[in-house]
Amino acid sequence: MDLIFLRFLTIKFLYDSTGYTQPVTLGLDAGSKQIGLSASTKDKELLAWDVQNRTDITELISTRREARRTRRNRKRRYRAPRFNNRVRIKHTGWLDPSVEYKIGTHLHCIQEVQKILPVTRIVVETASFDTQKLKNPEISGTGYQNGDQKGFWNVREYVLFRDNHEYQHCHGKKKDPVLNVHHIESRKTGGNSPSNLITLCETGHNEYHKKIKLGKIKGPEDFELPKRAMPYRDAAFMGIMRWTLLERLKQANPDLEVINTYGYLTKNKRIELNLAKEHYNDAYCIAGNLNAKPLETCLYLKKIRRHNRQIHQFNFIKGHKRKNNQAPHIVGGFCLFDKVKFEEQECLITGRRKSGYFVLKTLSGQKIHNSASMRKLVLIERANGYLKETRIRQFLPTQTA
Repeated sequence: MDLIFLRFLTIKFLYDSTGYTQPVTLGLDAGSKQIGLSASTKDKELLAWDVQNRTDITELISTRREARRTRRNRKRRYRAPRFNNRVRIKHTGWLDPSVEYKIGTHLHCIQEVQKILPVTRIVVETASFDTQKLKNPEISGTGYQNGDQKGFWNVREYVLFRDNHEYQHCHGKKKDPVLNVHHIESRKTGGNSPSNLITLCETGHNEYHKKIKLGKIKGPEDFELPKRAMPYRDAAFMGIMRWTLLERLKQANPDLEVINTYGYLTKNKRIELNLAKEHYNDAYCIAGNLNAKPLETCLYLKKIRRHNRQIHQFNFIKGHKRKNNQAPHIVGGFCLFDKVKFEEQECLITGRRKSGYFVLKTLSGQKIHNSASMRKLVLIERANGYLKETRIRQFLPTQTA
């Protein structure tokens, strides 16, 4: 057998390197649901990301609050509620957890870009929305001070007045004099906004919830209730987070130039370049290097939940016992949201069992297999908080890549 010796060549400079790197500008298209990032030099685009943010924070926090209240009622039913024990009164600058999480996602994405590229400048577009103008395009001047709910004690009183104290389902046919204010969407997800409230008689209200519980109807449309008006959650989020995000970026990057830009400038640039309305295209325009050659592909990332601390399921099983809600973190060397190859097809693990069988889906949600054995899986990439997929960049028909 011949022995092969490998020698590694090392070059040692007699002088220090200048450390010069070409300036890289990072454009950030901030958003409530989608985030666009594009890093470029004057000649070439180096990175294009489209990040989908999580939108389940509000529902998960409401579920946690529900579980805590029922537990306190079972175990400490005589304890008075502690209304003064709130985080928001302990320090200034408090933000809602859902808003705080989304701002954190923006900052984390920027940090990930800075790990692989020497970013020298950050340009951020944070849009502002006038929700009053969206509801009433004719509003102006003192109209902002005279809202719909002015002069009413609470939201319930306003909703009853708005609906003319009339049942919106049976219109008085049930002859029930008791009025209830009903949530079109559940309070957990829809909130107490007037657009999510409607007046029903008590008979019709009880009938609706009874049919929902029995599974006879699935939602308001099956009960002939009107759909709720368009919510403005995303617009409100952008108004809350815009300056907070900018200030935190400046604090985290004191040596970099962090500036703000506006949506109308981005729109004009995108139209001039004939680019499709995509978040990574907006980020490309925000960066300002309009002569840089754009990439033909972009990286799509979807933020996922990494931890589930709920130990038991809510519903009781036979024997009045609560079923365990948590499976082992690693089963057969695989964990949730690992990227694997199954029968020459790349997919994600979206469900796992102790027996070593997994539910496999694509990033778009298409089911590949409902019970695939771990023996047929090959690990490609370990889950790290984001689901990744390379996609073809979208151009307008008249634009070529």
